[in-house]
Amino acid sequence: MDQAPLPAIKLVGPDEGQSFWQPVPANGFVRCILNSGEVDSRTAFSIGTQTVAPHAHVREHTHHAHDEIIHFLSGQGLARLDGQQREALPGTTIFVAANRRHSFHNVGDVPLTFIWVLMPGGLETFFAAIGRPKRPGEPPPDPFPRPANVEEIERRTVFGWADQSHTKDVP
Repeated sequence: MDQAPLPAIKLVGPDEGQSFWQPVPANGFVRCILNSGEVDSRTAFSIGTQTVAPHAHVREHTHHAHDEIIHFLSGQGLARLDGQQREALPGTTIFVAANRRHSFHNVGDVPLTFIWVLMPGGLETFFAAIGRPKRPGEPPPDPFPRPANVEEIERRTVFGWADQSHTKDVP
């Protein structure tokens, strides 16, 4: 059976794409907007947004074979990049090459939101595996733990290394 060709142009509306509530320590949610498996693309990628709850953070990690671009949209954050701390305000853009340590910390009282682009893609698979489906207008759940097998999920998706600590404080 022939499959329909992938679209060369695709518009994704504001409530489209899969969204997932995220476990501690990030809390908040992720919206997986688009990936190269959904369009006719010569370049493997995935793109989405992540919203980190006030005073929460994305653990320090690396991507073993993936470059990442992060562009901050709202909130007040700190980016830790190979041990160096930098302010991450709306309009800040960061490129992180494969195997470089990075983490993002919300140091404000409002959500910190950024766009992420991963090349090649696959980050959406990780978020789906560790998160809980989010529907438009749904209230956030109480903070919930990462799955017990999070290390195995990281190994089979896009991570080279990730801080496995459950209790790291935001700087």
